Amino acid sequence: TSHVVRPRTSPLLNVVATEQGERAVWCTFSPDQVDFNFANPAVVVEFVSIIRELLDAGVRVFRLDAVAFLWKESGTTCMNLPQTHELIRLFRLIIECAQPDAIVITETNVPNRENLSYFGNANEAHGIYNFSLPPLLVHALVTGTSRYLSTWMMSMPPAQDGTIYFNFIASHDGIGLRPVEGLLEQAEVDELLATMEQFGGRVSWRQAAGSEAKPYEINIALRDALQGTTRGKDEWGLERFLCAHAIMLGLEGVPAFYIHSLLGTRNDLERLAHTSHNRSINRHQWELSALSSALDCNASDHHAVFEALKHLIALRKAQPAFHPNATQFTLHLGDELFGFWRQSLDRHQSLFCVHNLTHEEQVLPLSRLNLVVNHRWRELISGAPVEEGLPEWTLAPYQTLWITNG
Repeated sequence: TSHVVRPRTSPLLNVVATEQGERAVWCTFSPDQVDFNFANPAVVVEFVSIIRELLDAGVRVFRLDAVAFLWKESGTTCMNLPQTHELIRLFRLIIECAQPDAIVITETNVPNRENLSYFGNANEAHGIYNFSLPPLLVHALVTGTSRYLSTWMMSMPPAQDGTIYFNFIASHDGIGLRPVEGLLEQAEVDELLATMEQFGGRVSWRQAAGSEAKPYEINIALRDALQGTTRGKDEWGLERFLCAHAIMLGLEGVPAFYIHSLLGTRNDLERLAHTSHNRSINRHQWELSALSSALDCNASDHHAVFEALKHLIALRKAQPAFHPNATQFTLHLGDELFGFWRQSLDRHQSLFCVHNLTHEEQVLPLSRLNLVVNHRWRELISGAPVEEGLPEWTLAPYQTLWITNG
């Protein structure tokens, strides 16, 4: 087991009492979560039966959680093995034969290249969690540079027809660090970790090959992760938080919101202390009355977040250029700005998404965008027209522009 790579540092093998006496069982994650042995045909048959039962009950989306660890083989890392991909193809084939409109989404918190492999040849996952996005986006917003985010974006292949990127920037788990291996320099990762700890976050560790432990994820509420920069906390936390979601909403793929992001929930330090479980910091349990009061209060941060995100979601839903598979092209606007262009499948709508990643005003020369002269252009979020001949646009700190001809 010395080659096994895991997202935990707890013991891999745990002794439990069975009908055949005490046995050591494989626990990739923790002693209370025993792995199935998919090398046993009876296990595969049972899972096929479960899938059939779920389909009959009306389930149409199958999320394969941590599927990268499915197959075990001595002398390997027990991650991303060929047999794992074979089983995903099998499950997809069974699901599609029974219900053509059902989809499979793989949740694989692994380095970017490995994550992309779960598309297969458009015959494995219909959608993959875009795991590199959360850490790269948080890094961009706390450092004020688009350098690493843009480089990654330019390297990402368009999703094939029938497949999508499942974009998210927060979840019930932490901000994964394996997905930025090879994308962020170690000094950048170290600075990110220090900043998140300064903002109340915790770092969880994993077991690398051999005995070495490495940082695995940052546990923190996204609202707190973006409350400042590497220089410390500042007054731009809300704007930075909304900018992050505007970026996610504009990208190729399907955006997914963690409920605590929609609500602007902060670090739950009390729950963290009570459970001693790092992930509890971002798993606050609201009382319905308290949540309703917070959302109804016009002066509350929760109200501001919820209303602003609803506005952005409504705008996005109305834009053909934000189709999950619409064309996307990364713009070169300098480190302080992050931009990309989307074009609808019928090529009628063009949409330029530009984001100020800094706490200072930034000037965007409109000559950097291909604003065709005989089109009427407008900025969607503010509703302001883009006057013909306007030379530049000044973006406020963390402001987003969605400029469209639609």
